[in-house]
Amino acid sequence: MSQDKSFISKDQVLHVAKLAKLSLTEEEVAKFTDQLSDILGYANELTGLDLSNIAPAAHPIDLENVFRQDIVAESIDNLKVLENAPEALNNQFKVPPILND
Repeated sequence: MSQDKSFISKDQVLHVAKLAKLSLTEEEVAKFTDQLSDILGYANELTGLDLSNIAPAAHPIDLENVFRQDIVAESIDNLKVLENAPEALNNQFKVPPILND
């Protein structure tokens, strides 16, 4: 581990592994303990940053609606659409049943 301070214990790694229903070897427990401690240590370093001039944001970039305008237009005639159907019944597409009795 690259830090003197451990941010997560072996027991905590084993607890999370149990919750996730993972079987870990002793080598994996040691590896994940070191890796997770490094990650949590880095996250802990971020708490020391001066963010007083940074405005809170819910998203890092501005979002805009990318959908087209909902413009009312003339619809295609139902009978014209059904001309392309392999089979139609009562002005509707007829499809094979998907549920068996």
